[in-house]
Amino acid sequence: MLTSLLIIPILGVLALSPMQDESAADRSRMKQIALFVTVFNFLVSLLLWGEFDSNSSQYQFTTEFNQVSFCHLHIGVDGLSLYFVLLTTFTMPICILASWENVKHNLKYFLIAFLMVETLLIALFVVLDLLLFYVFFESVLVPLFLIVGIWGASETRIRASFLLFLYTLFGSLFMLLAFLVIIYNVGTSDLQMISLADISFESQKWLWLAIFLSFAIKTPLIPFHMWLPRAHVEAPLAGSIVLAGLILKLAVYGFLRILIPLLPEATSYFSPLVQTIAVITLVYSSLTTLRQTDFKCLVAYSSIAHMSVVVAGVFSNTIQGIEGGIMLSIAHGFVSPALFMLVGGVLYDRYHTRVIRYYRGMTLYMPVFAAFFFAFTVANIGTPLTSNWIGEFLALNGTFMRSPVVGLLMSTGIVFSAGYSIWLFNRICFGAYSSYLSYANDVTRREYMVLLSLLIPTFVFGIWPNIILNDLHYSVSTLLYA
Repeated sequence: MLTSLLIIPILGVLALSPMQDESAADRSRMKQIALFVTVFNFLVSLLLWGEFDSNSSQYQFTTEFNQVSFCHLHIGVDGLSLYFVLLTTFTMPICILASWENVKHNLKYFLIAFLMVETLLIALFVVLDLLLFYVFFESVLVPLFLIVGIWGASETRIRASFLLFLYTLFGSLFMLLAFLVIIYNVGTSDLQMISLADISFESQKWLWLAIFLSFAIKTPLIPFHMWLPRAHVEAPLAGSIVLAGLILKLAVYGFLRILIPLLPEATSYFSPLVQTIAVITLVYSSLTTLRQTDFKCLVAYSSIAHMSVVVAGVFSNTIQGIEGGIMLSIAHGFVSPALFMLVGGVLYDRYHTRVIRYYRGMTLYMPVFAAFFFAFTVANIGTPLTSNWIGEFLALNGTFMRSPVVGLLMSTGIVFSAGYSIWLFNRICFGAYSSYLSYANDVTRREYMVLLSLLIPTFVFGIWPNIILNDLHYSVSTLLYA
C-alpha cells in the first residue's frame, strides 16, 4: 500500500507529460487528471489508516526493495509518520483546487511539480534509511524552487526562491556530513540498526548540533527564519499552502525520527537550549506579526510562532509534550492553509492587493467569507473544541512539566496569537465598507468546498482528539522509553 502511495503521483506525471497546453479544454483536462490522481491517492492513504494497528509501536506495511543495488530502499510507517503521510495526501487535492483558476501559464509543469512534491514528501515520511532521508529531504527543494520562482506573485519571486533554496541547502550540508560520519562509524544507514548503536556522548553532541542546524532552518527558528516570510509572500497560493501545511512539518518529523531516537543523550543535554530558542522565536515572531501590513506575511510569521510551540513540546521529553507537538503540527496543517486560502486566495483574487489597510467591512458583502474567516481565526488562537487547542494544551503541559519557567513563557503565545488574529479579523471584516474597494462576490462553490474540507477536520479532531492520539501512544512511548 505504501508503494502505491509513491507510484500513483508518478503515474499522474506520466499521464500529464505528453499532453499539450494549448486550449481551454486541454487545460481543464489536465487539472481534472491531477485532481483525480491526488484524490485517489488520498483514498488509498485512508485505507492505509484503516489497516493501521494502533496497538503496535513497530513499523507496519514495510517493504524492502533488495533489487535496488545503489541504495537501501526500505519503507514503512509507524504512529510518528502515519499522520504526516495522511496530511500530505489530504493537502495535495486542496492545492490543486485552490489554484484551479489562478495559473495562467505553464499549467502542465505546475501540476507536474506538485505531483512530484507529493511523491517526494511521502517518500521522506516513510523511508527507513538515513541516507535516503537526506536525499528526499533535499529533493523537495527543487520543485519548490521552481514553483516559487516561475509562478510567484511579483518580480521579487526570484530572490524569494533563491532564499528558500540556499538557506535550507546551506544547513543541510552540515546534516549530510553528520549522516556520513554516522554511517561510516556504524557501518549501516538503516535507521533501526543505527538506533541500537552505541555512539559516545561527545560524538553525539557534535553530530546533534550539525543536524539540528538544518532542522532549525527548516522549522524555522530565530535567527534562521528570513526565507519563510519572503517565500510565502511571493509563492502562488498552492505554494503557500504546501509551505505552511507540509514543508514546515519536515523538521518536526526530523526531530522525532532522527535526533531523539538516534542521539538521545545529546537531545537531553541540548533540550534547555532548544526550548530557550523556542521562547525567543515565539516572542520575536509574535511581536513581528503584530506589525505586519501584508496579510500573507502576517500569516507566515504566525506560522513561525506556532511552530515554536511545537518545537518546545517535542523537546519536553514527555509523552504529553511530544503528542501535543504532533497534534499541533497536524492542526496547523489545516488552519494555516485555510488562512492563506482566505486572504491569499479569496481576497487577493478579487482585489489584487495584500495590504491590510485597504480592507474593511467585508462582512457587508461577503458574509460567508467572514464566517469562515471567524472560524479559522478562533482555531488559530487555539480556542477549545478546535484541534489547535488540543495540540497547544498538550505541548504547553509537557513543556511546563519539563520546566515551569519555559512553560510559563511559552504560554504568552496564547495572548499574542489572540492579539494578532483578532486584530486581523476585526480590521478586514468589521467597520464601514472600505472606500478603496469595489463590490465583489462572496466565496465561490469551489472556494467553499476547499474551506469546508479544512474546517471539518479542525473541529472533528478538536472534539474527538483520541482519533489521532490513540495511534500515537505506543510510538511516542517507545520513542522515549525503549
